[in-house]
Amino acid sequence: MPEFQVFFNDHTSNDFNTLFTSLPPERPYFATGVPGSFHGRLFPNSSLDFVHSSYALQILSKVPKELLNKNSAAWNKGRVHYASAPDEVAQAYSTQFAKDITTFLDYRAKELVMVGLMVLIMPVIPNGIPHSSLRTCAIFDFLGQCLMDMAKEGLISEAQMDTCNLPVYFALPKEMTQLVERNGCFSIERMEKTLPWARVDVLYVQACVMHLRAGMEGIVKL
Repeated sequence: MPEFQVFFNDHTSNDFNTLFTSLPPERPYFATGVPGSFHGRLFPNSSLDFVHSSYALQILSKVPKELLNKNSAAWNKGRVHYASAPDEVAQAYSTQFAKDITTFLDYRAKELVMVGLMVLIMPVIPNGIPHSSLRTCAIFDFLGQCLMDMAKEGLISEAQMDTCNLPVYFALPKEMTQLVERNGCFSIERMEKTLPWARVDVLYVQACVMHLRAGMEGIVKL
């Protein structure tokens, strides 16, 4: 019977003990935790047969520096995201995403064996749809409005509000395709879409709120 070694990766601040206790005790694989950012190198050369990333690649390695420059056309004053921002802000996000994906593909290409496979699950914006029209992006506008209200009430300063930008970018499918093809380390075998937002029941809304807090709390916590 073949043996499998599974590596779970997350930031060093992740509670790996909780992860390990949640795994089935009679699991048919060996489990290991690997702390570190997926934006960097994680494994030795040709040490992986399969890579799976789920809802992670939309997180940028850093906020585009243009967003914090008062002299830049992409200065994002009064907003925390590009959803309702000028095109220059969205372009700055897109450029940073392209850099991050290129680096991610380069590192994973080194870590995977020659015939290795990679499955990436990530939120995207349908081709031809403005980013400002999606409910996913609207959530970030609501979050920004909450921070703006806190600034008006004196709970945070205006400077804190202006320097808070969420490092999250939702790419277009064609954008991701172009980045993979330009990189040249991988070929796309299949690209499929799902519609998780088709569910609108109360439990799903609660789950969305929990996921938003889990992903953003560390970023906006003051």
